Order: sequence, then structure tokens, then C-alpha cells
Amino acid sequence: MAEKTAGLSADEREAVKNRAAELRAEAKAGKTRAAGEQAIREAIAALPNEDRALAEGIDRIVTEVAPHLFPKTWYGFPSYADADGKVVVFFKPASKFTSRYATLGFEESAQLDDGDLWVTSFAVLALTPKTEKTITEYVRKAAGVS
Repeated sequence: MAEKTAGLSADEREAVKNRAAELRAEAKAGKTRAAGEQAIREAIAALPNEDRALAEGIDRIVTEVAPHLFPKTWYGFPSYADADGKVVVFFKPASKFTSRYATLGFEESAQLDDGDLWVTSFAVLALTPKTEKTITEYVRKAAGVS
């Protein structure tokens, strides 16, 4: 369990530090696709095996389905942004906050609106043909791909 002090937990402070480092790296390297791809590769490579396999699969799906989304890290998570730089979809590994499952999440810029209630995240335990199909459908919709 994460150490808790007044304000942010140790995990939350680490996430804030990661985000500040990401912003500095983006400013230094420029906001290029190559820099974003490199940042994602490094973030994925640093993950434990189970999370790495999921992150690699999600990266493959997003890259194939929505190549116009811009790869970047966001609070240390592999993520993909729209042309305005707003995160559309992200992968939060289970190991990040010692959770029992990884999360595939969609931010407000995702085009998933469906009446008064819609999905904004999924718990992900494994990539199977069925889960890959579901992820593909949601990424396609979130990215505005027909």
C-alpha cells in the first residue's frame, strides 16, 4: 500500500514528478512523433512482464487503428493524443499503483459520448481475440475513425 502523508500519496507525488519530466522532455526534444514513440517505447520497456505485454498489444492496436493519434507519455502512462495534443486514450499499468488490473482509459477528448452514460475505462487482465476486438472498436470510435 502506498505511503500516505498530508496531501498526495507517494505514488501520486511520483506521478506528478513523471508528468513534469515529460513536459521538460517534450520541450527539449520537440513534440515530434519520433520523440513520442521513443517515450512510449521506454515507458513500456520499463514495465513488468504482464503489464508490458498488455501495453505492447494496446500500442499495436492504437497504432494500427488510429495512426493519426500522437504517441506520448502522460503521467508515465503510454497515451495517444489528438491533433490538439489532448489525450484520447491511455494505458495505466496495474503495477503503477499496485492495482489488481491494468486500465485502458479514455479522456474527455475521446468521441465515446452515448446519451447520458458511456464507458470511459476498462479493467484489462489479458489480450485475447475477444478483448482485442473490443479494444479495437473503442479505440476506433474514440479516435473518430469509421
